Amino acid sequence: MNYILFDDESWINLLPLTFTRPACEMRVGILKISEKWEKHLSEKISFITTDYLSEKYSKSVSNLNCLINGSILPNKLIINEILSLKPNEVLTSGNVVIAALLDANKTENFNINEIDKYKIIVKPLLFSKINYPWDIFSNNDTAIINDFELLTKGRISNPISSTNQISHAERIFIEDGATVEFAILNAQSGPIYIGKDAEIMEGCMVRGPLALCEHAVLKMGTKIYGATTIGPHCKVGGEINNSVLFAFSNKAHDGFLGNAVIGEWCNLGADTNNSNLKNNYVQVKVWNYGKERFIDSGLQFCGLIMGDHSKTAIGTMFNTGTVVGVNANIFGAGFPRNFIPSFSWGGPSGIITYGIEKAFEVARIVMQRRKLQLSETDERILKNIFEITGKYRRL
Repeated sequence: MNYILFDDESWINLLPLTFTRPACEMRVGILKISEKWEKHLSEKISFITTDYLSEKYSKSVSNLNCLINGSILPNKLIINEILSLKPNEVLTSGNVVIAALLDANKTENFNINEIDKYKIIVKPLLFSKINYPWDIFSNNDTAIINDFELLTKGRISNPISSTNQISHAERIFIEDGATVEFAILNAQSGPIYIGKDAEIMEGCMVRGPLALCEHAVLKMGTKIYGATTIGPHCKVGGEINNSVLFAFSNKAHDGFLGNAVIGEWCNLGADTNNSNLKNNYVQVKVWNYGKERFIDSGLQFCGLIMGDHSKTAIGTMFNTGTVVGVNANIFGAGFPRNFIPSFSWGGPSGIITYGIEKAFEVARIVMQRRKLQLSETDERILKNIFEITGKYRRL
């Protein structure tokens, strides 16, 4: 079977995180959503996404194709229902299109708003779906637990050094090449997964669930509260609570990050802090690109949402529920506004446009430090983002 993950209307609601990726390429738990599906299905997947992303995230079409909603987290029940589909059937639950089984021609012309021309199978199914950025950290506890079971079942962890203080060692898994010395690891409230070649330095205090992905680092004295994911090649320090960093991003120094989602290639300068609770304890409103206004998150705790390649200077302070776009550079004393558009340069004293060539120059330097290059495809994606977000910089 050929599997393709498609974006639905949640792609817009997940901006700015999805400016640079399909919804299924976001990390929730230990794995990206796409990686979860590949593990469960034992097959590679391709993508149906917005036009300007399709060069990097292309679709592969066969004679018969199973299209799956890429914002849904897989579980055994929903997978069994998908595998029971017959050609030209579409599986729905409530108002959510879950999957479809289509031939090559219908796959090429697939439109989620035209499913009524197929045979619709309606099932009352239980599943988790990532509709808004805050759904990532809200679902991260369960997602880490599920991924931990998926990745470690039938396997034996590498030994835990005797220099560490451990609680519930059976819920701690250390992959090959990982280093953990003189740390406190408490897995009572959830598992702790330490990925390949990851490192937990001396004096770190960790309360699960935690996903420390491959080559990620907790610097000395870091305090981690679950449910937190530190993505591949990220370096973090200070205090972190219920947050997700996708990959290649740094929060290497003191400062608080809570109920937050940070994209790739971001850097939070020393003593960058975000508020995750309003002083009056009311529910947090967050900027929504689909409605082009602030909407109620329904949450009392909601911190920072930051798109790829954004940076903060030392001492940056974010208000509750702040949304930062792609390639923003934020600095200055005081609190910047709680919606900072993509390619913004500045802070509380004012914001101007961050020139695209200057942004590319910084991105190339940052990526070269990790022995990677900013590809021409990525440049074209960022140029598209620069163009389509210009109206927000004029607000």
